Amino acid sequence: MAPELSVVVPLRNESPNVGELYSQLTAALGRFGRAYEIICIDDGSTDDTFELLARIQAKDSRVRVIRFRRNFGQTAGFAAGFAHAHGRYIVTMDGDLQNDPADIPAMVEMAEAQNLDIVAGWRKDRKDPFLSRRLPSIIANSVISRTTGVKLHDYGCSLKVFRAEIVKPMKLYGEMHRFLPAIASEFGVSIGEKVVNHRARVHGKSKYGISRTIRVILDLMTVKFLSSYSTRPLQMFGGVGLTLGVLGLLACAWVSYQRFFGFQSANRPLFFAGIMLVLGGIQLVMTGLLAELQSRTYHESQDKPIYVIREVRETLPVRPREVIGA
Repeated sequence: MAPELSVVVPLRNESPNVGELYSQLTAALGRFGRAYEIICIDDGSTDDTFELLARIQAKDSRVRVIRFRRNFGQTAGFAAGFAHAHGRYIVTMDGDLQNDPADIPAMVEMAEAQNLDIVAGWRKDRKDPFLSRRLPSIIANSVISRTTGVKLHDYGCSLKVFRAEIVKPMKLYGEMHRFLPAIASEFGVSIGEKVVNHRARVHGKSKYGISRTIRVILDLMTVKFLSSYSTRPLQMFGGVGLTLGVLGLLACAWVSYQRFFGFQSANRPLFFAGIMLVLGGIQLVMTGLLAELQSRTYHESQDKPIYVIREVRETLPVRPREVIGA
């Protein structure tokens, strides 16, 4: 029987959490009574995470394990899970046990009852340090909501429920998994939010740091650019170019006026150096955005993957001929 739910869980060096994660997932989904599959992606773990997952898969055919050749990141993990998922609803979550599998049934029921395409989890009572994790998250969620126009309290919560037809066609790069609701909003999807249980990390070490925050900010710029100007970049670049051109002409006219009337300030090189720095900064940002657009064109036109799978552990369905013994 085809699964109704596909739970996608990327893991990297989560050996102490694998067994308990499996137990909690199967307990919650078993009580729910829907056919399901669990897709675990080993994202280049250096501990025995894969070995533990392989043992579980050998005993439970509902579990599939995808092993990457190296660490490609959480976004790549979700992308691989989406590509291999067979369920009508796809559930994403972290593998560190901070997301509670018991929240999944209520989120799926909310999606069905309200005919939603996406239900995003909201860690309202978040069990993380305030200054290092919660405060930056509050600021980031506010900035992302204002920038993308899709207002959610918790973009960083990995626990989400999607209709399969929404996320399977998406092309993901960088740290784009957290922006899935914003990216999907371009297709006119309906998005809901549900308060979920959040638990403190007991085992293992968080993979988040300041470098990841910087990458998220850069990806936010990309999402905004692609959502607003990917099909009409001239309106952005042309508008900025015209504005800078007018300002440049005014500046040149003003300097010419100063030199004509003999003002000393007209000979100060600092003024010109400042102008060059401003223009150089704008040029670099715009070049980066163009490079992002070209990168996506390159990947999508050649169907170049963002991850490389080393092996897949799964139990294949038995064909009728094999059942008969022919």
